[in-house]
Amino acid sequence: MHVSPKELNAYPWYLRPFFWNQRRRYGKVLQPGLLWARLPIVFVPLALLYGAISRKKSKVPANLRSLVTVRVSQINWCAFCVDINSATLLKAGVSEEKVAALAEWRGSALFTSMEKAAIAFAEAMTIPGTNPEEMPIADLRTYLDDDAIVELTAIIAFQNMSSKFNAALNVPPQGFCDLQKSSGKQMAQS
Repeated sequence: MHVSPKELNAYPWYLRPFFWNQRRRYGKVLQPGLLWARLPIVFVPLALLYGAISRKKSKVPANLRSLVTVRVSQINWCAFCVDINSATLLKAGVSEEKVAALAEWRGSALFTSMEKAAIAFAEAMTIPGTNPEEMPIADLRTYLDDDAIVELTAIIAFQNMSSKFNAALNVPPQGFCDLQKSSGKQMAQS
């Protein structure tokens, strides 16, 4: 990593519940959380935003949210994000074969039309150069209402910020997904 986290006891007391929750949920404190927490005034609202867009009662199905976050992570070369988001995707019941095929989703029969529409939208938001007038929204409207499209857009935007932050600071994977360890980073720009 280009910047090291502080020792846990060096963070303000009011951030420790966030770290406790990460340890409870993931089995360990997440390195990006420790880096963001160097700036508590930024970390607290960021954590609240993440909680709002990753809630269980989302209008966007959990598998679809995880699928687009892995794809955005791959495009942005965030090894940590690919690791943790792939693990989340597998826990949600998506097959290893499908996770492994995500970088080549266009030519794969493993993905539904809804998933392909969401991934295409995520790529258009993530890869520079897409004209805003040409965003592939029409296909999404077949499956999602406007509120769900706004929510999906927020999820993709948040993942872009998060994965770019982690990639820029070279945050390594924390070993959440064995599939990613055995098959490499699975990063792809296409």
